[in-house]
Amino acid sequence: MKNANRTNAAVVGGVLLVLLAGAGGLAAQDWPQWRGLHRDGKVSGFTAPEKWPEALAQKWKKTVGTGDATPALVGDKLYVFARQGEEEVILCLNAGDGNELWQKKYAAQAVTGPAARHPGPRSSPAVAEGKVVTLGVGGILSCLDAATGQEVWRKDEFPKVVPQFFTAMSPIIADGMCIAHLGGKDHGAIIAFELATGNQKWKWDGDGPAYASPILMTVEGTQQLVAQTEKKLVGLAAADGKLLWEVPSPAQGRFYNSATPILDGQTLIYTGQGRGTRAVKIEKEGDRFAAKEIWNNEKLGAGFNTPVLKNGLLYGLTDRGNLFCLNARTGEASWTDPTRRDNFGAILDAGSVLLALPGNSELIAFKPGDKQYEELARIKVSDTPTYAHPVIAGKRVFVKDQETLALWTME
Repeated sequence: MKNANRTNAAVVGGVLLVLLAGAGGLAAQDWPQWRGLHRDGKVSGFTAPEKWPEALAQKWKKTVGTGDATPALVGDKLYVFARQGEEEVILCLNAGDGNELWQKKYAAQAVTGPAARHPGPRSSPAVAEGKVVTLGVGGILSCLDAATGQEVWRKDEFPKVVPQFFTAMSPIIADGMCIAHLGGKDHGAIIAFELATGNQKWKWDGDGPAYASPILMTVEGTQQLVAQTEKKLVGLAAADGKLLWEVPSPAQGRFYNSATPILDGQTLIYTGQGRGTRAVKIEKEGDRFAAKEIWNNEKLGAGFNTPVLKNGLLYGLTDRGNLFCLNARTGEASWTDPTRRDNFGAILDAGSVLLALPGNSELIAFKPGDKQYEELARIKVSDTPTYAHPVIAGKRVFVKDQETLALWTME
């Protein structure tokens, strides 16, 4: 069964690589969408230094606007999504020197209420097939030509209807489609649009959006879009949006579903603030699919971050802001570091090391392993809080903080 899971994971990885890279010429070190090339938080081409420096070298820094969206890196171009005044702006920058190549702006809905301290977009751009797609705080979905910034199409399917804390899911591009979960509380839809035209291909309106982002998986030849919604974890046929399976996944109390599902072969691991972590296996039963629970750890779960899977272990930040390691096969806790950090943060698998960037802007390198937390380095990379993922490419580290984007290097 383990071999079968590895084979299935390899097939999924190959499918995603073809879908993302085939038409767009993406390279292994590119970071073209939320959580990287395969939406799994894995960095390619990073070699950890033998001796970690006390500080990184800053090559350039540019004010781009407010927001928590992770930039996309494709070749020598960075695609940045932020807010400037009353407008949302998509910027294309030269990755080497930070110089602007083009920008596109449009009037954007203001963020109000408790979410107002994060006025900019949170959704990360997706780049593929010569297009860049963004989702604004008010639910405006835009598709631009990646080379020129020319608008291809723009949609506002649920005008002025947003989740309580505005949008946060990041759209996905696959097989000539852009797929996004739009709308607000108890009123939303996962919609697939033709990437080239913006025409609607299919729509599923079974639940409102959460703050998590969808992924793709393949089970016995059927490609599925897996999404954490407001109250469910669902699998939809990627070809036509048909509901294949669902499991209840309601947020607890005042908490919210913010973590992207994590794929391990035919197993999906999902977590949410205040309700621990669960794993289900997706199996085909006749002409139907079913999600069967494998394990449930009610005590250990992530808050506003998505854990990363490495060698059968899951690493993340608890909803109290502690780094943790969990056995992804059994659900048993391996260790939890007692140091309180921030429950907002990013966790990346960078090969021989794991990298974390909590909201306090300290880039942390630590060793993978299930025995104990072993820190290798802790390096300050910004003077203001960071909520976007760092983008790692070779010895380059791109960091988006509250208003700026900077390139740091490991000399």
